[in-house]
Amino acid sequence: MTIEKFQHIAHTIPHHPGIYKYFNKNNELIYVGKAKNLKKRISSYFTKTFTTYKTHELVQRIHSIEFTIVDSEQDAFLLENSLIKQFQPKYNINLKDDKTYPFVVIKKEPFPRIFLTRKKINDGSEYLGPFASVGNIRELLTFVKQYIPLRTCKLNLSDYNIQRNKFKVCLEYHLGNCKGPCESLQTAEEYAEGIQQVKNILKGNIAEVIDHLQKQMLLFSTALQFEKAELIKRKIENLRNYQAKSVIVNTHLKNVDVFSICKDGSFAYVNYLMVQNGTIIQTHTVQLETQLDESEEEVLSFAISQLRNNFNSLSKEIVVPFKINYPQKDIEVTIPKSGDKKKLLSLSEKNVNYFQIELKKRKTLHLDASTEIERNNVLHEIKSSLHLSQLPTHIECFDNSNFQGSYPVSAMVCFKNGLPSKQDYRHFNVKTVQGINDFATMKEVVYRRYKRLLHEKKELPQLIIIDGGKGQLNAAMESIKALQLANKITVIGLAKNEEEIFFPDDTESIQLDWNSNGLKLIRRIRDEVHRFGITFHRSKRSKGTFKNELENITGIGTATSTILLQKFKSLSNIKMQKLEDIATVIGTKKAALLWEYFNKA
Repeated sequence: MTIEKFQHIAHTIPHHPGIYKYFNKNNELIYVGKAKNLKKRISSYFTKTFTTYKTHELVQRIHSIEFTIVDSEQDAFLLENSLIKQFQPKYNINLKDDKTYPFVVIKKEPFPRIFLTRKKINDGSEYLGPFASVGNIRELLTFVKQYIPLRTCKLNLSDYNIQRNKFKVCLEYHLGNCKGPCESLQTAEEYAEGIQQVKNILKGNIAEVIDHLQKQMLLFSTALQFEKAELIKRKIENLRNYQAKSVIVNTHLKNVDVFSICKDGSFAYVNYLMVQNGTIIQTHTVQLETQLDESEEEVLSFAISQLRNNFNSLSKEIVVPFKINYPQKDIEVTIPKSGDKKKLLSLSEKNVNYFQIELKKRKTLHLDASTEIERNNVLHEIKSSLHLSQLPTHIECFDNSNFQGSYPVSAMVCFKNGLPSKQDYRHFNVKTVQGINDFATMKEVVYRRYKRLLHEKKELPQLIIIDGGKGQLNAAMESIKALQLANKITVIGLAKNEEEIFFPDDTESIQLDWNSNGLKLIRRIRDEVHRFGITFHRSKRSKGTFKNELENITGIGTATSTILLQKFKSLSNIKMQKLEDIATVIGTKKAALLWEYFNKA
């Protein structure tokens, strides 16, 4: 739009607060802005001199202007952010954060289940979050499960079904992970108390949970039920230990949101710490791309609004490093000079600086290499370091996984040209190995993988990485030799602790430079196979598709297996018991069967 054309419509723009929208000739929204005074702000774009080239480019593309009058600058601020989030105009700041964050859902049903989800459904359930880290919230839910028994089954626990004895308690009840509401062994009121304690922990209110448990402990001790009181005491101690490990600032600090920013050219990085009841319960850093050379103040103000909205923050105070124009009248903006809030701000700044440095490192170390040349250089480094005869454009890596000495599975990931080739990833259910035997398991899955590739006449990798030491490597080589591939593929073992690399038949290991690009890629491949294998294992366990190994023993049924697991907690613990110790639990005859099975030659 030319200055002359703007002059014809300038008189129609009011001196009121509001938002304005710029459209191009295709009627596409290209920019949204807010203003205390619409006429002054919009007119500033149509001067004869421009502050930046990008602003000049924007003005050249404006074909039409729309504006909306609102009652206050605060309303303009909220409306602007809403429109940017909805339409993501080309010339507005771009929040480069397209993740879908998980929620913890408390399902609307009798005796509600609690689990993670990425989808909010309008079904009346309660959703807590979202949470920035899946790993952290899974760890917290696992911790909660140990101290607040709740059901995980999908049974319809209506009063009608429970009163007619439709259900029986399962293994989770016998292991102490559930109190058996399906058989009326736990009331709805008692279950609701547990749900409230879970909410408190997820919101950082651990002190309230401890207070609740202390009252329970007192009741048990008054009733002379000292064993139950001792159990509650242990739970309290563990919760206090967990609280000590959490980032506690000051229990009197209550709820604040802390933000810091680091700007680098057209990119900016903003860190967010959500503090509730003196505990940091969320931490997240985002990258933003500026389009019109916006100032740090403008970028930070924009990011704060977006992040608080994304994470459903209700805090009435925000802590920032410098003065910003944040027009929400009910929000207190604090720029701390000392004390706990200053410590929080320093921690946030440390996080945002680390994020920026790591992002640069990732690009430098080719973990997110943007060009084929960069990735190719890393592969040439691996070829040279490992003295390979071929460039390892196709790398595969194997790892075994088991749970408490039971349920073995294996996983394989594939990288092509330095990038994950996820369509080639494979899971393996172990078929020929009884019990836990990492060497035999590795031998089986390596044989199955490459026998199939040979049969289907598909491309073989130039490098195979076995996650483990000499034992796993030798087991894999038995299969490689059986398939007559020993001179066609290089196979190495990667020790878990020191990240030493072993070659078949070599007595000494080699260690690549810790900071070398080649080892960084090998480490990434190893971490990826861990992630892939653990995800598969969790999925199998949650679906109940594993058959307990104890049930494979003739004469040992489900009931006996349940008793053993309830007593000894895991298969590996059972294997370590003496014959007479097992006999005291399940009797001499069954103990002999178990002993013979685990100790046969």
